[in-house]
Amino acid sequence: MDQDIIIVGGGLNGPTLALALAASGFRVAVIDAMPRASFAKTFDGRSYALALASTKLLSALGIWDGIKDACQPMLEIKATDGRAGEGPAPYFLHFDHAEIEEGPMGYMAEDRILRAALLDAIDADDRITCMYGRTVVAQTAGAVTLDDDTTLSARLIVGCDGRASGTAERAGIKRVGWNYDQTALVCAIEHEQPHNGIAHQFFMPAGPLAILPLPGNRSSIVWSERTDAAVQINALPEDEYLDILRPRFGSFLGEIKLAGARFTYPLNLTLAQNLTAPRVALVGDAAHGIHPIAGQGLNLGYRDIGALAEVVTLAQRRGEDIGAVDVLDRYARWRRFDTMTLAVGTDVINKLFSNDNPILRAARDLGMGAVQSMPGLRRGFIRQAAGLTGDLPQLMTGRPL
Repeated sequence: MDQDIIIVGGGLNGPTLALALAASGFRVAVIDAMPRASFAKTFDGRSYALALASTKLLSALGIWDGIKDACQPMLEIKATDGRAGEGPAPYFLHFDHAEIEEGPMGYMAEDRILRAALLDAIDADDRITCMYGRTVVAQTAGAVTLDDDTTLSARLIVGCDGRASGTAERAGIKRVGWNYDQTALVCAIEHEQPHNGIAHQFFMPAGPLAILPLPGNRSSIVWSERTDAAVQINALPEDEYLDILRPRFGSFLGEIKLAGARFTYPLNLTLAQNLTAPRVALVGDAAHGIHPIAGQGLNLGYRDIGALAEVVTLAQRRGEDIGAVDVLDRYARWRRFDTMTLAVGTDVINKLFSNDNPILRAARDLGMGAVQSMPGLRRGFIRQAAGLTGDLPQLMTGRPL
C-alpha cells in the first residue's frame, strides 16, 4: 500500500499531524498500536494544558469550535514556593490574561474530549487511513512492515511514537538525557469552592505540584514526588492518598475528593540527537521528552506539527521531494532552537526549585518577586506561556496552509 506519508503512533500528536497533512492534500496512513475501541469515553482524570497558540492550530484544522465549550479557559496562573502544610511563600508570580489582548492564556482539555474529536475527524477524512492495533516490526527509508506482514511505502515516515520511539531507533537516531528520580502522580479532584479559571504551580522540595482548572468545580493534579515516595503514595487507598495530598494542596478550594482514575508517569529528559534521518522525521515526545513543570509537552509537539506540515506542504507546492534531506533539514533547523531552549529551561527550573536549600530558596523567591514587579517582563512571560512568541508556524496563528 503506497501513501505519501506514514505516521507511526496515535496518541494526540499522530492524529493532529494527520489532519494537518491531509488538509494539504497528502495521503496519510496512521499506525496506532492501540485498538480503536480502547479509548475512554467517560472522564478518567486525564487532561492537557493547551496554550492559546495550540488552540489556534486546532481551529485551523476545524477541531476547536467543536470542543471549545467543553474546555476550561485558564485566566490566571499563580506560581509560588513553599513546603507542604506551610502555605505559599510571600514572593510569587501572578500572570493574568487581561494583560494581553488575545484572550485566555490557554485551555484545559480533557483527554476524552480532545482525543475523541481528533479520532472522529481522521476517521471521517478519506485521505487518512487508520490502522489500529498494529505495530511496526521493520523499517527502511520509505517503507515499514507491520506485525501482520503488511508492507507500507511512503515518501516520508514520521515518528509520533513517544519517548521510547521505535521509529527513531530503527532510523539509527540516538538519544541523550537523564532521569530526574521523580514520578508524576496524576489525577483529578472535585472541590467545594470554584477555581475561577486560575492555574496554580506550587514548588515544593520534592517537586512541583500543579493544580489546573477543569470545567465545573474540578481540577487536574500533576504532583511530582521522589520516585520511591511516589510509588508508595500511589499504592495507598484513596482516603490515605488524599491525606497526603491535602497538606500540599491546601484548603483554599475547600474539601477535596478524587474524580476519575490515578496515574503515574516517571519523569526524565530525553532528546533525540537528530530530528530527522533519511525519509524520517520525529515529532512530539519522539523528538523531545521534557519535564512537565511548565505544562508544555503537548504544546511543543503541536509546534513540531505546525512546522513539519508547513515545510512539507511548501516543498510539495514547489515540486520538491518531501522526504529529501534538504527539505527535512528545514524542519530540523526550525525546531532545534525552540526544543533546546524549552528542554534546558524546564531542566534548570526543576533543579532550581526541587530542593530545600535555603540559599536557593531565597534567590528564587527574590527572582519571582522581581519578575512580578516588572509589568513589561511579566507580560513577556504571559505571552510565552500562551505560545505567542518565537517563529511560529502558520497553523499556530490560526491560518490554514
